[in-house]
Amino acid sequence: MHMTTTEIFLIAIAIIFSLPYLFWRLFKTDYYAPLVVVQIMMGIVLGPGVLGKYFPDYFNFVFNKDVVQSLNGIAWWGVMIFVCVAGVELDLKRTWNNRKETGLTAGLALGVPLLFGAIVAAVMLKYPGWIGAKGQDWQFVVGMGMSCAVTALPILILLMEKLEMLRTPMGQRILRYASLDDVAIWGVLAIVMMDWVRMGRQAAFLAAFVVATILFRKLMAKLSERDRWYIAVIWLALVSFGADWAGLHYMVGAFLAGVVMDAHWFSEEKLDNLRSDLLLVMMPVYFLSTGLKTSFDVGGVAVFVVAGVLLIASVTGKLAGVHLAGRILRWGKGEASFIGWLLQTKALIMIIFVNVLLDKQIISNTTFTALLLMAVASTMMSIPRVSPMIRRDPQLLQRDV
Repeated sequence: MHMTTTEIFLIAIAIIFSLPYLFWRLFKTDYYAPLVVVQIMMGIVLGPGVLGKYFPDYFNFVFNKDVVQSLNGIAWWGVMIFVCVAGVELDLKRTWNNRKETGLTAGLALGVPLLFGAIVAAVMLKYPGWIGAKGQDWQFVVGMGMSCAVTALPILILLMEKLEMLRTPMGQRILRYASLDDVAIWGVLAIVMMDWVRMGRQAAFLAAFVVATILFRKLMAKLSERDRWYIAVIWLALVSFGADWAGLHYMVGAFLAGVVMDAHWFSEEKLDNLRSDLLLVMMPVYFLSTGLKTSFDVGGVAVFVVAGVLLIASVTGKLAGVHLAGRILRWGKGEASFIGWLLQTKALIMIIFVNVLLDKQIISNTTFTALLLMAVASTMMSIPRVSPMIRRDPQLLQRDV
């Protein structure tokens, strides 16, 4: 029986929403693997590396080119709005007032795990099969190091929403650190890929963004809230386009588009409703569509050993960097551990990041698999570590710098 693209698309949507939810509910994975993590993992299982490998006819029928293209469109727009709303929630004035503290913490939270991961990568270079066919040694080392340093901003926002801490002083602090690192990640990727044209575009985009922001804010201040919502959506699309054109990634553009908007321009209730609606009807498509592009290739026992070593480098590096920042800035008891564990969320952004490295043949398929295992494990560790901290000390969420 012949089916139209629309009918196959609806079958794909039904699979995307039902399978992760049923697995999450039936096996009660919420504590160790929140629904978002299950959705990413299910996307990998439904992708070319598992379903496509063992049941290619079913995979090619349901997730054909036209259907995947449609899913990607929904996914891109959904995550852009979601990340933009998170940017709106961030208090830019407080970020500027705490720029030294934010810069130091974000720098150490990124730099130390990058160093630890680079050391592991340097050792991996001594063994065949890890570096890609077109990768240079320095590209491999820096790319692997950055993979250990990544924090996935959309996943982090989801976990903070789950913990009901996004608008708390602690939540705002963590959002500042992660957002600064997120911008740095794509800049480093341009360097790793030796894309000097892209770096020039990034500089041009940031300069144009500053000028456009001044004009945009003047316009928004004069509008009613109803008009602000429409203009905000147009602004989001334009800034995200500019960032992606420049090589900074559309998610960075979406966050920048939101961060220059004042939260008081919009109804808090409408912002909350928008975020909830996105989580229900659009974000699952994004999480699974990302997994659908992931080719999972297990490379024997060695891949699990390397994944474990990378996990140790990533986790200890992030914790060490944040603890060092806490010592320098004289944070209170427990703050550094809490922040360090929440910043372990990697799965989504890292999958995108290492897919680029794999496409450019800087890393091998086996290395990609090890990084994928490390990313999922790191993300799954966050909630079990921070939830008990909140129960022991609820005031931890109210601590500011």
